[in-house]
Amino acid sequence: MTGAKTDERDTALTMIGLDPALEDRPGQVLIADKGYRSAVFETELTNHGITLIRPAMKTEKTTRPLTRFLKPFRQIIESVNQTLKFQLDLERSEGRKPAGVCTRVLQRLLALTATIWHNETSGRTRPARSLITYDH
Repeated sequence: MTGAKTDERDTALTMIGLDPALEDRPGQVLIADKGYRSAVFETELTNHGITLIRPAMKTEKTTRPLTRFLKPFRQIIESVNQTLKFQLDLERSEGRKPAGVCTRVLQRLLALTATIWHNETSGRTRPARSLITYDH
């Protein structure tokens, strides 16, 4: 969604800044990988009431808070990411501006959520995240 040279942390902060409703709402959590390690980034998130959960680096002497949640959610996160990339063509969203990209991401998440709900409530035997049936 951004260029290869763009810092993911800057992109995350930009996306958070696009919607004022995301700022200053205590209790929000951002789960990220080791690439999001930065004291400045974490301070900025904390200032917006967002808790960052990420794996500890080997060089870090202290235990990171809430890391027990990373392992159980990793498979779910990777699965959703693959679905967004391949079934929903997220990487080819054709958004020109951050707001357009966010709109397209939210459209795809809504489509995926509606599909999961439909597949689970209609008793389908296929995986709930499968969109193949609806791919016309």
